[in-house]
Parts: sequence; structure tokens; C-alpha cells
Amino acid sequence: MTETLSTRPYPARQGRLPRHLAEVTPQWLTGLLQHRYPGIEVRSMSVVEVKNSHTTKLRLALDLNDVGQAAGLPSQVCLKSNWSEGFESGDICELEARFYSMMGEQLHAPIAHSYYADWDGDGGGRGVVMMEDLGAAAGQFGNSTHHLGVDGVAEGLESLAVLHGAFWGSPVLPAQAWLKTSMDTEVDTNQVLRMYNYIALNLAKPTYQAILPRWIYDTPELFAHAFDELADFARNAPGPHGLVHGDSHQGNSFLRSSGERVWHDWQLVRQGQPWRDITYFMLGALTIEERRASAGDLIRHYREALMATGAADVPNQDVAWSHFQRWPVYGMQAWLANVDQWGQGGLPMVERFFKAAEDMGTIALLTTGKAPRRPVSLGQGARPIAAGLREALGIKD
Repeated sequence: MTETLSTRPYPARQGRLPRHLAEVTPQWLTGLLQHRYPGIEVRSMSVVEVKNSHTTKLRLALDLNDVGQAAGLPSQVCLKSNWSEGFESGDICELEARFYSMMGEQLHAPIAHSYYADWDGDGGGRGVVMMEDLGAAAGQFGNSTHHLGVDGVAEGLESLAVLHGAFWGSPVLPAQAWLKTSMDTEVDTNQVLRMYNYIALNLAKPTYQAILPRWIYDTPELFAHAFDELADFARNAPGPHGLVHGDSHQGNSFLRSSGERVWHDWQLVRQGQPWRDITYFMLGALTIEERRASAGDLIRHYREALMATGAADVPNQDVAWSHFQRWPVYGMQAWLANVDQWGQGGLPMVERFFKAAEDMGTIALLTTGKAPRRPVSLGQGARPIAAGLREALGIKD
């Protein structure tokens, strides 16, 4: 979205945010931070780590002058933006910057600390966040391979309940024009189509062929049909709405040594019903056997935790279960489009989501008796595989 300078957090900033990692220098960072911290100087900096996937996580050690130290900025931070050279990330970096700038201080919930957030607002989707370096904090990053057990999943659901309950039914959310409704954005509704080149990489692997149902190969258009029906179902679900993380798998969380689970990577943040987050987290974190035995009890536990935040008019167990039956499709596409080189192993996640859909009759529930909402050509208009990943995978033109 294009906007006037006055609607940006620091309208005095001139020019665009960097497009290349080489442009991130102490001089640039000093000029950026001075919009919030007048007189600050980054005397020098050194790179601790660079992680590129959909976006860039740049961990930096900083030598700050007295102004920076007095402002409480730590000597080690993480910058998030898109310097991934070839992966077009859409507006997710701007969205995350808006989240930390406009809601971070209002949201009394488990999120990472941020020190600066900014975006261009010129339609290019660029944004940058300076946040605490969780890699240097006491605790452990979540990973899709971590086994939490039913009790650990219950604790994770409690942390999500705090997030969802913070603005449950609040006028704060609809007042944020930038905060779109879940499954009512192009990024949400076209994920199967946009990411199909990445999906195709995994569909070709024998290890995936061994666990995936035959229909995903014989009638792949059914996948897009089911995803469209999920989007329609979610858009038409009645309120109240809360804040939705949008990408709540274990890998987007950090378990502090205190036991608090912090949710980060707010690049798909939305407002809406919470079942997108709940299903995505539960089905990814539970083994198939744990999910079969405990899913109903865990949904009940989550609802009680949400109501304990003061949330009113929380949907009953039957309504919650009807959402749970349909939302596996979201995780099916997300993990089937995952590339292991991005740091999260996808195969076990794919198996868990597809098996949940099979057990609950998800595809039939969404599509039976319904004509497709649009003609689709899988692969047409899909994002090209990023050059760096093509090279890493040995893909020839």
C-alpha cells in the first residue's frame, strides 16, 4: 500500500530501506536509529550470523555510544528484513514492522522485545525491525522436530490463548487498517498457487511419495479447491475476533529459561478467529497418536484458557471442533511448500497434517457437492525458485 510520509513512524527518514545486505553498515544503522534515539551512534558492528529464508535474520554485535547505552539498547540485536537475494517475500516484512511499531507496546503477551521498526510504505513491501537477539537469550528456539508431549502442547496453547485474548473483541483491531482479516488476503488465499514450484520439489521426492495420498498426484487441483473452500469458511466465520499470529508452528517460538514461550516471526499477522493458530500449532507439535487421543481435550483446554483471559462469547466445543476439522488444509500446503534448507524439517509435519486430514475427512468435508470456485492451473504464476536455493539444490535451468 502506498501512503503519505506522515503515516509512517518516522516521516523524516528519506529514501528507501536497503535492498542489499552490503548496504547495512554502521553509518546506515546510525542514521536509521537516530530517528528514534537522537544522538545515538553505532560506532562499529560485527556480524554474528546471517540466516536467509523467506526473509533475512541478521544478528549483529554493536558498539554503541553513551546515548545508545542509556537508551537501553543491548550490545547484540537481530535485524529482520528481506536481503535474501532472489526470494520475493511480498509485504511480509512491512507487515511485521507495522506489527511491532503499532501493537508491540500495547500487546501484553509473550512476544520478543523490539527497539525500532520502520517501513517504506511505497507499495514495495519493505520493512525492517530491530529486535532482541533471541539467539543470545537464555532459552531454546522451537523446532518442528521437538517433541513437546501433550502437556507441553497444552502449555503452548495457554500462551496462544494469552495472545488471542489480548484484543479479543476489541475495537483496537478493526481500527488497524493495515491488519487484514485471516484468509482474506492474496497472500493467504493464493498460497497453494504461489508456492507450487516449492510444493513440486517435495512431491517429486520418494520419501514424500511414500506417505502422501494418491489424490495429491492424480487430482492435484483438488488441493487448490479445498484450500479455496477453507478460505471461504474462515472468512464467513462469525466473531468475536482476536489477534492471529498466522504462522504458529514451533519453529516460530522461543522457550525462555523461565518457561515462557515467546512467539516471533509476525509476518502473517492477522485478525480473526483463532483456529488457524490452534490447528497449525497442535497438528505440528503432536504425534499422530497423541493427536488422535488428546485433540478434543486440548481444544477444551485452550477454550478454558482463552476464557480465563476475560474473552467473552468464545465458540463452544462443537464449533471449535468444526473449525479444527477443516484447518488441516492450511498446514498441508504450508509444510508441503517447506524447503528443509530453511531450517525446519518438513517430512514429519507433512505426514501429521495429511494424516489428520485423512482421519477427519477434511477434503471431503470441504469439497463434496461443491464446484470449484475458480479454474486453476497449478504452476502458472507461481513464484520461481530463488536463485540461491536452485544453486544449493543443484537445479539446472
